[in-house]
Amino acid sequence: MNNSKYRGVVVPMVTPVTQDGRLDVEAVKRITNFFAENQVAPLLMGTTGEGNSVSQADGQLFVETVVKAANKRIVVYAGLTGTCFSEQVRQAEAYTALGADVIVATLPSYYALTEEQMYDYYKTLADCITGPLMLYNILATTHMSIPVDVIRRLADHPNIVGLKDSERDLERMAQCIDIAKQRDDFAYFCGWAAQSAHSLELGGNGIVPSTGNFVPDMFQQLFEAAMQGDWATANRLQDETNEIAKIYQKDRTLGQSLTALKVMMQTKGLCEPWMLMPLTRLAAEEEQSIASKAQAL
Repeated sequence: MNNSKYRGVVVPMVTPVTQDGRLDVEAVKRITNFFAENQVAPLLMGTTGEGNSVSQADGQLFVETVVKAANKRIVVYAGLTGTCFSEQVRQAEAYTALGADVIVATLPSYYALTEEQMYDYYKTLADCITGPLMLYNILATTHMSIPVDVIRRLADHPNIVGLKDSERDLERMAQCIDIAKQRDDFAYFCGWAAQSAHSLELGGNGIVPSTGNFVPDMFQQLFEAAMQGDWATANRLQDETNEIAKIYQKDRTLGQSLTALKVMMQTKGLCEPWMLMPLTRLAAEEEQSIASKAQAL
């Protein structure tokens, strides 16, 4: 592992909303404190946080609320999505001004992009914004993969500080971790939760598990065990968190799993399982079944 200041457990935080689709500010504060008490950082408005569905106004309110509640106890990562470049720059600058520490951007995903277009997009974005930028590769939603060679070139940019990679490809993971290991100014974060321990054993800097919304303590323990070279403990916690993930993920679409995750969080009094359109709640019987399994843990 390199000495990047970006490391550890970063949880892709759900976006808690009310029944009428407004940001649930009190729930945001509760979840932020829950994360800070367990020493994990939030990634706001990523895939788990329904980032593409959050309005600009609510995005800014979200960042402002989390930054105040965190009170410098944890690093705040703000997700950036969308297809209008000028609006993305404005939003990134607003997040930074409100106190977000890092901007984490996915590729604009309406058009299929060439490798050079991907490179130009991230280079130009990094040139245009004040705060540090992290690349976010997620094939499942953008339907594009940032090539390893493009990542290697972008790692040279002084304002690009790392990669969050959610692609399920072990060979690619090793190649990207190697890029980060060769320098101290570029971090690798594994967004494939089931490979958290493995990525840390390879030398990754951090992990980004959605299940951390429910059990942040277990992922923090996993990370600490990995840093101490205690792979028996790290792998045991990996297996245990994989089982917990099945409660909300198994046999569901990505969107349905996010609703189910909020149901689990509701059992801890963190938020209610309302969703932003186009996602919707699950049937009452299904929610009750998920809640029962979560409470039995």
